[in-house]
Order: sequence, then C-alpha cells, then structure tokens
Amino acid sequence: MLEKINFPDDLKKLNILEKQKLAEDIRKYILEIVSENGGHLASNLGVVELTIALHSVFNFKSDKIVWDVGHQTYVHKILTGRKEALKTLRQLNGIAGFPKTNESEYDFFNTGHSSTSISAALGMARARDLKNGNYSVIAVIGDGAMTGGMALEALNDVGYSKTKMTIILNDNEMSISPNIGGLNMLLSKLRTKKMYTRSNIIMKKRIGEIPVIGKPIVKIVQTIKRSIKQLIIPKMFFEDIGFTYLGPVDGHNIEELQSILTLSKQIDNPVLIHVLTKKGKGYEIAEKNPDKFHATGPFDIETGKSKKEKGKDYSKVFGDKLVELAKKNEKIVAITASMKDGTGLTAFSKEFPDRFFDIGIAEQHALGLAAGMAIDGMIPVVPIYSSFYQRAYDQVIHDIALQNLPVIMCVDRAGVVGADGETHQGILDMAFFRLIPNLVILAPKDFQELEDMLAFAVDLNKPVVIRYPRGGEDKEPFEKHEKIQEGKAEILKEGKDVSIVTIGKMVARGMKFAEKLKENHIEAEVINVRFLKPLDEETIKKSIEKTKHVITIEDGTIINGLGTAIKELIIDNHMEEITIQAYAYPDKFIQHGSVEELEKIYHLDEDFIVKDIQKHISSEINEEDKQEEKTNENEDNKEKQEQKVENVKKSKRKDKKHKKMKVGEMKHK
Repeated sequence: MLEKINFPDDLKKLNILEKQKLAEDIRKYILEIVSENGGHLASNLGVVELTIALHSVFNFKSDKIVWDVGHQTYVHKILTGRKEALKTLRQLNGIAGFPKTNESEYDFFNTGHSSTSISAALGMARARDLKNGNYSVIAVIGDGAMTGGMALEALNDVGYSKTKMTIILNDNEMSISPNIGGLNMLLSKLRTKKMYTRSNIIMKKRIGEIPVIGKPIVKIVQTIKRSIKQLIIPKMFFEDIGFTYLGPVDGHNIEELQSILTLSKQIDNPVLIHVLTKKGKGYEIAEKNPDKFHATGPFDIETGKSKKEKGKDYSKVFGDKLVELAKKNEKIVAITASMKDGTGLTAFSKEFPDRFFDIGIAEQHALGLAAGMAIDGMIPVVPIYSSFYQRAYDQVIHDIALQNLPVIMCVDRAGVVGADGETHQGILDMAFFRLIPNLVILAPKDFQELEDMLAFAVDLNKPVVIRYPRGGEDKEPFEKHEKIQEGKAEILKEGKDVSIVTIGKMVARGMKFAEKLKENHIEAEVINVRFLKPLDEETIKKSIEKTKHVITIEDGTIINGLGTAIKELIIDNHMEEITIQAYAYPDKFIQHGSVEELEKIYHLDEDFIVKDIQKHISSEINEEDKQEEKTNENEDNKEKQEQKVENVKKSKRKDKKHKKMKVGEMKHK
C-alpha cells in the first residue's frame, strides 16, 4: 500500500482495510530507516493510525496542524511527499527529524521543544478569525508535554477565550521517561471511563431541533449529565476550563479516530480529543522498552541491540560520582525534568528515592524547586540538557543567582549534539550563563575533571554551572590533573610562540594542535581555562604577554563565550600588540548532521585549525623575525656610522696634534 501513497489525496481514496494495511507498511518502513539512521522510534510507531486518520479527515492544504515537540512526525512526512526523502533522515543536507517550514508546505510551525504547540495553534486560530478565515487548526500534544507550564497556560487561555480549535491529547503514559504527577493521575482516571460517544452529540442535535421545548430539554439533560460526570470523574478538568472533551478513543483504531475527528469539526468551541496510544506499537522490543527506543542510534531490528557499542559517557560519570558524594553528604538532592535516564540519574533514584525528584517536563519548576530547597539548607543538583536550560533562564537569574543560592546546575549535551539539529544544539549556554552575576561556570576536559568539579561544587556554597558534552572523553587521557581552585586555570603545556586558550572537550583538541604545530617548529602553550567565570586573568595575561599570540577554541557560539572573554581581557589591559584568533560556532542556528561533519563545515576540525594557526602564526613570526633583523641591521648600520664618525674625529684630533707638534718644533728651532 505504501507504494501507492505519496500525498494526502492518495490516502483519501483508500478504504479502512487498505488504511490498516498502510499502517503496517509505514511501521515497517520507519523501523528499517531508524534502525539504519537512528532517530525517534517509539513515538512514531505510536502515532501511525492517528496520523493516517488526521490526514484522512482534514485537508492540510488549508487546515493547519502543529505537532508538539515534533519528534513524532515521521508518518506525517511520509504522507506529505517526503517518503523517499525519509531515507536521508537526520543526515547532513537530508530530511530533519522535526517539522521544518522550509522543508514542506505541510509543516506549519517549527518545533523541537515540549509544550509549545497549543500556544502556537491558538495564535493561528486567532489570526484565522481576524482574517475571517474558515479552516481548522489542530495541536497534537503528548500527555508528558501537558506537564509543561506553557501548555497549561495555553489551555487556560483557549478555554477562557472559547476560540474554535482542536487539541489532540496523545496519551501514551510516557514522555521520555514514564510520566508522573497529578495531571497524569487525572488522565489515568479519564482512561478508565467512557465519556462522550457519537450518540451524545447526535442526540443533543436532534433534541435541540424540536420546536419550543428542544433547547430547554437539552439544557436540563446537560445539567443532569454534568452532575453525574462530576461524581464519576473528579474535577472534570478539561470541561471545567471550557473545552468539549471527546474520548478516550483507541488511538490505533482508524475508523474510530476518523469518526471522532469528523465529529470535532462540527463543534464551534474548543475541543480536546483524548487519544490512547502505545509507544513502540507494532515492534515488540520497543513496546517493552519505550524509554530506550524514544531516541536511538542505529540498531539491529531482530535483537534491538545497538550497532554501536555504548561506552562510558559524561552522563554516566556524573551520575556515579553524584551517588558517591550523596553517600557522604545527606544534603545532596537530585532533580530531573523527566530525564532520569538521559542525564544519568537512574542509579541515584534507586539509591536515594527520598532525595530524588522527577517533576515532569517542567524545567522552570525544576529550578524554582531547587532554589526553594537550597535556601532551606539542601544542595540541589539539577542536570538538564543545554538546549532545555534555555527554558528556565529567568529562574536561574531571579530565583538562584540573585539570591546567590548553592544550586549545582549540570548542563548535559553542551556543544553541538548532531542529528537533532537546531532546536537541540547546545551552543548557547556559555553565552547566556556568562551574562548572569554570581554564577561560577566550569567545563571539564575529561571524566576525572568532571568528578573533581562536582566535588568542588558541592563544597563551594555558591550557584555553579558545570557544562559537559554528549558522549565520551577523548581517547588519549590526560596525565595532569591539578586540584580545582576557584577561578584558577591549568597550564598543560608551556610554549613561547602562541597561547592556545581552551575549555571543556576542546582542551584535548588544543593539546593535539600543539603537537602538530611543534612539527612545524611552533611552540604552543596550552591553557585549560576550567573556569569561564571567574576567569583566571592573571595566568592568561602572563602567557599571552610572553607569546604575543593567542588562539581560543570552544564548542559554543562565537558571541560572549571564551573568545569574547579573552578579547575583553586584551582590551581592558591595553595589550594592543597581542593578536587573537577565536575558533567557535558562528552566530547562527546550526543544522543537523554528524558532529564531525558540522565541525568540518564550521572550521572547528583539526586539519583546518592547525593549518590556519600555522599560516597566521608562521607569517607573524616571520614578520617579527624580519622586523628584528631589520632592527638589528639598522642598529648595526648605526653602530658602523657612529664608528666611522668616531674614526674621522680621531683622525682630525691626530692631525691637529701633529700640527701642534710641528709648530712647536719650528719655534724651538
């Protein structure tokens, strides 16, 4: 069936049995591609029938749909002309793993982070009404994303405004980790009750058409029915805030889905359709391990095992060290925003269940909670991905830094992460954290330094940011590990020609660059900054005064990171004779592709930087040598001239003396 489908119009020609067969084909196709390319598997397998039903009922040449997060849109892409392109999923210059407005006319809004879809869809619906448009607007959001404050804010606005739009609540009891919290408990109750049926709406419509008595009867029946529902389902959250609630409906029954979606189009106020789906549907291994297959690298379909053996990574090192420290210090607590496994907190949650807090997808709340615990004597440790820390920026400033509270903010997936693209690249954190007063900002060069920094942060009694990359450390370990002291850098290699000032995972690269430069008779001094803030100005200043040339290398944006900090140091100290070259990602959003490919594109790879340093430093050193030679030559010429003048003077004095002697002799005679 899949071979016959290229666009939604092809889909509309199929009957239910053909659509069911198509669903099977799509699952197989997605499984084949993700097993080769990696990607978000479980969520996409879970929405196959829902996506088919949506494209069968609505016309997305005019109607609009916003997918929350957007990692579940592989089926949508297959049905909207990108079936073949999906084979290039998440590859450089290939199709993105998330909706992209520049990729297709069927993608109406770029997404990548949780809980944003209802706000965006409401904005579209209000724009439609202002323009007197007549099309449907749909937001598809998962039950995990509903814990995000932005989603609840938008629900409140939609319900109060009575704007016509549809929210599909895709309830699979999962986000990345199993969902928790009061809202999840409410949905659990809703799942067990039969709410509206098609007959409810049809009966209401027919009774309402009876002259004179129809509408009063409907009103009485609604009042009675509502009272009964309040007894059966406590609080009736969605109806109470202004929605017509439809469901729950089986999210894998295309016929039922089409029926309830068609029904929703007849309702003039906000509608929430509660759809029950299963993550990983159709692939038993993913059904049993939906968290493992939320996002996966290439794997073997038969066994589900990864094709690439996973080694020790920064998240695991962080988690293990935190357990070790927590055994010695009862004040340490850990907070996660539904990312227990991804951030390495699984072991901590088992070892210290009373000191572990999973608060759902709610980064703002996570940091506010941490501040409250810190002000009352605890030491909260909050690991969140770099791109998700953006969501809690005000809490870092207002709740933590302003009060100088000892919250340890661990920034996982810092730097470029690769295939997830613009919304997930972690290149902005150094820039935006550096602006905030009172923060201490560190980045480790390897696993051991991460452990040392974590232990240091626990004892510091200040707000601390520790950033570290996705994956493992450099293959060649560092022999030198000086004790962590606040604001103190580490000189790993001494040199006289150029200072390589670097931080985090780029320190290992800086050492490699120094070895390469040595082959070309350039002696580089390598400084592991360790602290972006406070910066060790004394050590850096002393080094660059000696070498007169400085290179900065970082895995962040060129604006307001390490390079900017060193430029400010040079300007503030009036060091006009110093030359500086900064290597970082440009002031733009970085597309998807492998980390290696992206580093090559943006000139952070070894070959480019070494050649560039050689070109600049060699020419500068040669120029200096020429200037020195010229100066020496001038000095030699000056000395020769002075000697020549002195010789002339001596000669004149000698002649004068000789004349005097001659005159004396004549007088004597």
